[in-house]
Amino acid sequence: MLNKNGKQNSWKQELIAGFIGYFTTVYIVAVNSQILSDAGLPLETGMVATIAASALGCLLIALYANAPMVVIPGMGINALFAYSIVEGAGFTYEQGLAVVVVASLVFLITAFTSLGAWLSRALPVSLIHAITVGIGFFLALLGLEKGGIVVKGEQSLIALGELSSPVVLTSVATLFIAIFLFAKNVPGNFLITLAVGTGIAYFAGILGEPQPSLNFREQQWVFAPDFSVVTEFGFWMGVFPLALVLIFENMGLIHSQLDMVGNKTDTKFHKSYQATAFSSFTSGFLGTSPTVSSAESAAVIAAGGKTWRASLTMAILFIATLFLIPWISIVPSTAISPILIIVGSLMVQEIKHIPFDDLSEALPAFLMIAMIPFTYSIPDGLAFGFIAYPLVKIAMGKQRELTVPIILIASAFLIEFLLRALSL
Repeated sequence: MLNKNGKQNSWKQELIAGFIGYFTTVYIVAVNSQILSDAGLPLETGMVATIAASALGCLLIALYANAPMVVIPGMGINALFAYSIVEGAGFTYEQGLAVVVVASLVFLITAFTSLGAWLSRALPVSLIHAITVGIGFFLALLGLEKGGIVVKGEQSLIALGELSSPVVLTSVATLFIAIFLFAKNVPGNFLITLAVGTGIAYFAGILGEPQPSLNFREQQWVFAPDFSVVTEFGFWMGVFPLALVLIFENMGLIHSQLDMVGNKTDTKFHKSYQATAFSSFTSGFLGTSPTVSSAESAAVIAAGGKTWRASLTMAILFIATLFLIPWISIVPSTAISPILIIVGSLMVQEIKHIPFDDLSEALPAFLMIAMIPFTYSIPDGLAFGFIAYPLVKIAMGKQRELTVPIILIASAFLIEFLLRALSL
């Protein structure tokens, strides 16, 4: 692989790019494991699952696609898994992993067939972007809650937290530091945020004790997803939104990343997409929410990463992270909440792609965006948007713009609402 000067990329350059990619994304070990712990998984086990999925994802993208990308559990997708699929639907953790496996299998099918391209043409662009925006607001809400900045109000649904609380003060201080680091584009800003936030929590007296070193023999490495609920309608109402987010998020991310590398051939895209899909599929057996091609891959490419060497470096570094688990375990929620807020704000930027001058597109998109955080359920928010879309199109005499998939999806969500109302 030639660099911009027409010379062969050196191992040194690729190694440096891999190190930068790792330090830019290793925050996911602390953040993802905390989200998984909210769904019932022990924190230490969540760290192992996150590390294993990240290492395997980077290894697959390196050896199969020869691409310098970071593949880690997706932010937003982990919230969908933990708070909507497991907690919201009342599934056990293993049943939630079954949803991950089936949704990732759909993703995998689109990677090896023309189904993905067909879906991208059949579904409204406004709703696809609205999904990202709605999840962004949901992540920001989660971050504000984890930091104690907002709480359940006595006379309202949400109220400002107690500003004199050490937890709130620590969260706010860490948030301002995180915003400064991010605005200055400091390399590894999220990792620095975790370190500084943990230090502030220590001086505030709210830091816990590190856990013992990882016991490799007793640790659970492989999970058995529970498919006993596969015949339930609610199971498929979890599969659909998860598959939808996986497909379109990875399509957009991989396209943009290959543009940066300067090698966006059809073969390169398909191999990268296929490797990411298979990595996502294995996540359900490793015990975590699905992996995606991370936006932080841009840092790897900007640092000179061009080939599999950078991704292989990141895979090795993630494996080495297993020995740091006792120290990662002490990272408090006050250090994690700013990252959720900032990532949420980045996702909300997709709102600029929604045509708000067209009411038939804007109104369903707005309902989806609003209802995802307000219902505290990503599938319910999606349902409002997809059901409203054909209704608004018909009301405005634009029924010819409707496609068969959008009608089927809206009907499925409507049936699920009716069954819920009838308690069937």
